[in-house]
Amino acid sequence: MQTDFVLFGPVHLAIMAAIPLVAALLAWPARAEPARGRRIRLAAGWFLLVNELVWYGYKLKLEGSPFPQYMPFQLCDLSLWLTIISLLTLRAWLFDAAWYAGLAGAAMAVLTPELWAPTFSYPTAYFFTAHGGIIACLLFLVWSRQVRPRPGSMWRSLIVLNGWGAFVGAFNAIYGTNYMFLCRKPSAASLLDYLGPWPAYLLAGEALAVFFFFLLWLPFRRPTPR
Repeated sequence: MQTDFVLFGPVHLAIMAAIPLVAALLAWPARAEPARGRRIRLAAGWFLLVNELVWYGYKLKLEGSPFPQYMPFQLCDLSLWLTIISLLTLRAWLFDAAWYAGLAGAAMAVLTPELWAPTFSYPTAYFFTAHGGIIACLLFLVWSRQVRPRPGSMWRSLIVLNGWGAFVGAFNAIYGTNYMFLCRKPSAASLLDYLGPWPAYLLAGEALAVFFFFLLWLPFRRPTPR
């Protein structure tokens, strides 16, 4: 299959606009009634979980054994599961990692999607549901005041991200895969195209991660007023 998706075309722009809108629509009733907020949070977590399991089943049926090419080792796979567990448990330390890795990684994926199927197809719908769901659900958790990044969370999240990257890098070296684009850049246009050749773009990407994580921390640098 080939994609006919137009980068920053009407469909793409509508999807990007819908993500924060969905977050706001979920957060509004949740702030008014905490019990309702809990129900929305759990429903969102189960929705993302079921959506991901259905995708695994689809890929398994379509392509057979997932090893080693179709393992859930991309950054957004990590972010998605951190977001799901954060929604279901409201664990602050899990949310900390999800907030930075999820918003930075999923936002980049939504801005420059690497698609291989037609616009109106299940794989494309899944892609934007999963990546857009990460962003919308993390914003919902913050906007509904159920949780927020804690002091020092930026640096702890960088440690988690680099630890995951080290594990994935070792897997890539053993099995010849390219998870997290640690071995080569994605085929679709992305920010990595402007960061130089391998391995320079890995170091530049690390610096960008620090910058983006700092921006994501700025709104929370002051304690919550009582």
